[in-house]
Amino acid sequence: MAGSGWGGFSSDAAPPGGPHGHCAAVPPVFASRKPPAFPGPSGSGRLSRALFLLTPLLWARPAFSGHLRPLDILAEVVPVNGAVGKIKMTQAQGVRGLQLSAAAPRTVSFPASRIFSRCDLFPEEFSIVVTLKVPSLPPKKNEYLLAVVAEDRDALLLGLRYSPTRLHFLFLHEDAAGAWQTRVSFRSPGLMDSQWHTLVLAVSEGSFSLTTDCGLPVDIMADVPFPATLSVRGARFFIGSRRRAKGLFTGLVRQLALLPGSDATPKLCPSKNPQLAELSIPQALRGKPDDNEVLKYPYEADLKVTLGSRPPCTKAEDAQFWFDAAQRGLYLCVGSKWVSVLAAKVKLDYVEEHQSLFTNSETLGLEVFGIPKVGLFVATANRKATSAIYKWTDGKFVSYQNIATHQAQSWRHFTIGKKIFLAVANFGPNEKGQEFSVIYKWSHRKLKFTPYQRIATHSARDWEAFKVDGEHFLAVANHREGDNHNIDSVIYKWNPSTRRFEPHQSIATSGAYDWEFFTVGPYSFLVVANTFNGTSTRVHSHLYIWLVGSFRLFQSFLTFGAADWEVFRIGDRIFLAVANSHSYDVEMQLQNDSYVINSVIYELNVTAQAFVKFQDIPTCSALDWEFFSVGEDYFLVVANSFDGSSFSVNSIIYRWQGYEGFVAAHRLPTFGCRDWEAFSTAAGSYLMYSSAKEPLSRVLRLRTG
Repeated sequence: MAGSGWGGFSSDAAPPGGPHGHCAAVPPVFASRKPPAFPGPSGSGRLSRALFLLTPLLWARPAFSGHLRPLDILAEVVPVNGAVGKIKMTQAQGVRGLQLSAAAPRTVSFPASRIFSRCDLFPEEFSIVVTLKVPSLPPKKNEYLLAVVAEDRDALLLGLRYSPTRLHFLFLHEDAAGAWQTRVSFRSPGLMDSQWHTLVLAVSEGSFSLTTDCGLPVDIMADVPFPATLSVRGARFFIGSRRRAKGLFTGLVRQLALLPGSDATPKLCPSKNPQLAELSIPQALRGKPDDNEVLKYPYEADLKVTLGSRPPCTKAEDAQFWFDAAQRGLYLCVGSKWVSVLAAKVKLDYVEEHQSLFTNSETLGLEVFGIPKVGLFVATANRKATSAIYKWTDGKFVSYQNIATHQAQSWRHFTIGKKIFLAVANFGPNEKGQEFSVIYKWSHRKLKFTPYQRIATHSARDWEAFKVDGEHFLAVANHREGDNHNIDSVIYKWNPSTRRFEPHQSIATSGAYDWEFFTVGPYSFLVVANTFNGTSTRVHSHLYIWLVGSFRLFQSFLTFGAADWEVFRIGDRIFLAVANSHSYDVEMQLQNDSYVINSVIYELNVTAQAFVKFQDIPTCSALDWEFFSVGEDYFLVVANSFDGSSFSVNSIIYRWQGYEGFVAAHRLPTFGCRDWEAFSTAAGSYLMYSSAKEPLSRVLRLRTG
């Protein structure tokens, strides 16, 4: 393939020679790399809300105005007339990329003289743009994305490689004292999530900046600047390797471009799809392959079909298929929704009792989870000294493991890599009067959960596990300390070195009952259900947004004994439902009807940059919401626990009916209902509820027609 040529940086005219052997007089392009301040009234939530408008402003900064076109490095190794040397074209999540690991390193290389045709000096200021999808790597393993190697002495002049925790930019620095390798390392850009990502590495003198998916740039001012006179005479570009078999890139690459003399970020950002922002893509990777291209290149689709119960539909499963053997339906994951491809429309006809599960004592929380190659389980948080784990066996839950707990309120299942954890929120003290909640780890040898870490908590109600920027967190809802309900709840961060959770941030809460984490595009949110401030249940619950390493207030909601938040999506719409349990104030005499109050569904209004009220639903001391779907229909079920005089009240399933919102569809008799869980198996779909007033939980089967 003909090179685009260093002469003129691919512009219409060759640049004049500069002083000291420079090929062009390139002006400084980076004014300031510091993130902008966020003005706004503190405490109102508007401060963080400005984030939604931040991206267009962030990139409105000075950039080199020369007419330099990008050099498409990847295109130099894409054969014009078809595949050569085991280069494979693969489609993953609907996007095409090249798999290079099976090819010999020299096959995916080219001489530097092909693009540095008139000058052999590497530009002093430049950007490297790469779009890639990387697999998970074992610790300490590195893979090269790009290497420029002086072949005569096998010296690495410039390189870009990544590891599980770092992205490294390497270059050779020479002066009178000699030559040595310099490395600039960026911490954990969060690449190993099986998603496509676009990185922009911008270099200017001693400034090195990395931008991932048009997010906030990470800047490093290095002691050793990039050399002004790095000669590439006799050198060779290697794509996906460092010339050797060790360190081969095993992922997919879609874009690898060099932009001389300019920060490429303003050319890519903002973008409607920042993970696939384009500067220069080889023609063979654009669009969908036609018949001739399929013959020209070995073409693979990253196609996966999941069998069994309904799996999650997230970014990781996007464009993947799920085959529902029970209903004989084939579904495609699109966004966050399973779309029927081959199936008759399934409708929920009625609900029937499937199993009465007698528990150790009253059950305040349920957690249904699966362990690969082991099975489906439910953990029950029981009021007395022992909680239990049950395994789905022959169509029903049977006792599997008992665990000592102290007035357990809830369980939370989560994974970190291949490690499987289960955390319990203990409300009461242990035999020594100490308050601890416990994290258990699954033992693949014993096939049981074993104690892993104790964390001091205060009448803990709930755990929430989540991941932000590639790092794992646990948030505990501390309800009260003694008679004081206005205490801090704590967010813990996983330390990969110590393999323990450590305190990361404290957030003031009032009788905290529940945490709920969710994401909207690139933004991460955490909402707390505040129940009681010591005198009233009429308190504000707060929504926080992740910003520069911690959560900050985004929006507040007036709630009444809030016990649960449930976030869910219907198409492109995002909803947030709160379960209000009762209205109480010490100065007001308690009335029976203070338990019969509205719970509220909010919807994200992108224009208003806030969640706004969508629908009020009358509830009876609601303690939980659970969202689920059957076929193409969406449902919400509420845990109604008490109407002011009786715990025997109907919990209700609401059906989504578009413009009408959620409409009551099924009324289910329950007694002191505390928690709902929806799950599916190969045999069908189920709901399970727990009772806080009797040692009996029930599994209900959803009958469809």
